[in-house]
Amino acid sequence: MKTTQHTTASLAVLMAVVLCGVIATQNIAAEKPTDGYNTKIPENIMTPDEVKTRIGTLKFFDGIPTKETAELVYDNLDFLRGVETFMHGIPATSLEGLRIGQAELGAKNSNQVLIFDELMDSTSLFLTGNGSTVYVVGFLDLKKDGPTVLEIPAGTGPGAINDAFFRSVTDLGPPGPDRGKGGKYLILPPDYKGEVPKGYFTHKSPSYVSWWALRGFIVDGKPDAAVKMYKEGLKIYPLSKAKNPPAMEFISGSKKYVNTIHANNYEFYEELHAVIDREPVEMLDPELRGLFASIGIQKGKPFAPDARMKKILTEAVAVGNATARSLLWYERNKAEFIAEDTYWKHGFIGNSWQYLRDGGVGGRHFDARTHFYYFATVNSPAMAMKLIGKGSKYAWGYLDSEGNYFDGGKNYRLNIPKDPPALKFWSIAVYDPQTRSMLQTDQPIPTKASWRDKDMIVNEDGSIDLYIGPKAPAGKEANWIQTVKGKGWFCVLRLYSPTEEWYEGKWRPGEIELVE
Repeated sequence: MKTTQHTTASLAVLMAVVLCGVIATQNIAAEKPTDGYNTKIPENIMTPDEVKTRIGTLKFFDGIPTKETAELVYDNLDFLRGVETFMHGIPATSLEGLRIGQAELGAKNSNQVLIFDELMDSTSLFLTGNGSTVYVVGFLDLKKDGPTVLEIPAGTGPGAINDAFFRSVTDLGPPGPDRGKGGKYLILPPDYKGEVPKGYFTHKSPSYVSWWALRGFIVDGKPDAAVKMYKEGLKIYPLSKAKNPPAMEFISGSKKYVNTIHANNYEFYEELHAVIDREPVEMLDPELRGLFASIGIQKGKPFAPDARMKKILTEAVAVGNATARSLLWYERNKAEFIAEDTYWKHGFIGNSWQYLRDGGVGGRHFDARTHFYYFATVNSPAMAMKLIGKGSKYAWGYLDSEGNYFDGGKNYRLNIPKDPPALKFWSIAVYDPQTRSMLQTDQPIPTKASWRDKDMIVNEDGSIDLYIGPKAPAGKEANWIQTVKGKGWFCVLRLYSPTEEWYEGKWRPGEIELVE
């Protein structure tokens, strides 16, 4: 009985649905047909004869673009892809810029490394480098050398190995698997299929070229201990030469001009092509390869755009460059500020070393990746970790308390409250907005650092006022960082071995105030 009732009810529902469909069809048929059709066609699937857009008026004949419109939209398509290629290609060209710059100073082989034995200063064009730690950097050529060994000494500061797209291969030192005790790292080429020996921290790089960087800390106000540690304990050699490794060559980078920065004009695309042509196809996913190939950058093919395409790309790189710069100075995501009522911004936008938005739910955080690599270097999972008393944390200072960019001809004051949350030291470094490198002034190292500047004047409440401008206020020379009239600047706060107070937001720098 129940089955019969259920069947009858189901048939009734079905008949009602069919009847509604018939009525709806009749209503549609009853509407006035669209011109040129037998029935009414929904307007939202039609293309008007003219559409006004930001690139001009688009014209059609019955939905068919005119030749002029097709040329216009193809120019726009190539332009958009040129801009996107710049934005997404920065990690590759930035690392390539480092490789070229270091090679020009003589660091061409894996056993030849650059060491800033007298610290880095503003002579070097190096993205937001600083003069508060001893940098030692170098490159691996896994295609030429095959599996390569890095022996790093105990006691080194945080370091990393990155592939040719600035992705993490492994951390070194305290955040790495050696945990600061030193050890042997074996880096394998992307196409390596041989046996893997034991006794190493082994990692495979997705690219043939890999860049590595280590930092040594200052001891007793001098870099000597870190320099000695690296010169005695750092060894890099092909695994095939482990029994008779080549002697290390340490090339001083201090006080020397070197440009490690990618181009911001048409040459950018040529730099990117050099990387894509050298590295294995599998280094990048098909989406990125397809984007780059859409403007003529593809492995195994020459990059030779015609006059039309070159003109479009020249404009595209200019717009891409402006966009990358706007990502720093005009942040749209309020969550990236260290507090609601400040213009200080987190040093690692998105807080994901893989540049994933919302843990990957939102996919790749493209703007965060572009933002970081346009202004900085190194990729390390440790940068996104909460490491109490280890590593380092950063904050960008790029607008004054009123939200205006900094003018090198004006004077500003920055208050560093008492007890900055850094077990090792804190520093403020000032940078050139053009080069994103240390600002070149009469001060070779435009930085105030707690480990070095012991003569800074301390206020009664324990805080320190820093003065940033073209001239030092009378009697405040010890607290002054020089700027240049007619130029802008921005700064970075660094906290080495940050404490809980930083992560909890209990301490933060003062706003940078314009002083009349």
